[in-house]
Amino acid sequence: MLNKAVRAVMAIGGVGIGYAFVLYSLPYLTELVGYQVTVVSVGSLLAIGALLGGIIGFILAPKTTKLLWQVTVWIETRLQRAPMQDIIAGAIGLIIGLIIANLLGSAFARLPWVGVILSPLGSVILGYLGISIALHKREEISHFLAGFSFFGSRDRQSKQENKPACKILDTSVIIDGRVADICKSGFIEGTIIIPGFVLDELRHIADSSDLLKRNRGRRGLDILNKIQKELDVPVQIYEKNIGDNLEVDSKLVKLAKMLGGKVLTNDYNLNKVAELQGVTVLNINELANAVKPVVLPGEEMVVHVIKDGKESGQGVAYLDDGTMIVVDGGKKHIGDTIDVMVTSVLQTAAGRMIFAKPKSASMERVL
Repeated sequence: MLNKAVRAVMAIGGVGIGYAFVLYSLPYLTELVGYQVTVVSVGSLLAIGALLGGIIGFILAPKTTKLLWQVTVWIETRLQRAPMQDIIAGAIGLIIGLIIANLLGSAFARLPWVGVILSPLGSVILGYLGISIALHKREEISHFLAGFSFFGSRDRQSKQENKPACKILDTSVIIDGRVADICKSGFIEGTIIIPGFVLDELRHIADSSDLLKRNRGRRGLDILNKIQKELDVPVQIYEKNIGDNLEVDSKLVKLAKMLGGKVLTNDYNLNKVAELQGVTVLNINELANAVKPVVLPGEEMVVHVIKDGKESGQGVAYLDDGTMIVVDGGKKHIGDTIDVMVTSVLQTAAGRMIFAKPKSASMERVL
């Protein structure tokens, strides 16, 4: 059915083209052959031209339809494979090229034959140049269009999607104080969220009658003040009510789910509860253990033995990061700085322990 309709359209179009061709060619034909044109001969010539045009259109319809269909499929396939950015850039380049060609064509329109030739030729050439240049400059075009609010909305949306998740502080990590140094080093990205119920808990601890608790609470408030005023980190106080009947840990987990954030804590129990509910937890103790220097058996180090150990004859020393070193036979060296050799390393949930022996004893055993 479609082929018949296309053949009919092509035949009708051929009739019109043949009729117009004969009509506009009559003056040139009479001058060329010196033929005296009459009304009858004009009608005959027009009829013959229309008939020939219709026959040619009818005959060429199948091949023309097939060719147009192949061209359409080829263009559609290329457009589906091409990125949207290339399509938009090519369309913009084509429009600009055709506008320039139209402006130049209007300047030559009054010339009899030159204007007729240059107008379509200029449209083809400048349209192609516009597409080619726009595709090569698509990155610059996209950056230029991003400056406008309509075109830049998608870029702003993608930036918001790639924005780092907020970090929610709990009471233990604030009192610990190391979070301020971590923020200062730039390892924490995104907004720092301080829940209102955490602030209330800190104020309650700071007003405690127990001297130790009071000092811990005040230290936590000082840390928050340092993060807000001294560090270049966005801080937000979240004052909305989460639930009066919930515990602080449950409120933190619920708030993290609501904001899509991560909980920053030192609390082992909160760590496990949050992981069970699918909330990401950043544990500063785990971070501290991860950045401790690796010590292998056989390495030597210099330690200061400060006290005796649990077992007989043992001495205990500490590294600068707080790692405990158990020195076998180090009890007699309490108060001294000695060279030791590492014998083994034990990693536990509470941290890492290093077992060592005095270097002099190890050398005597070798000899």
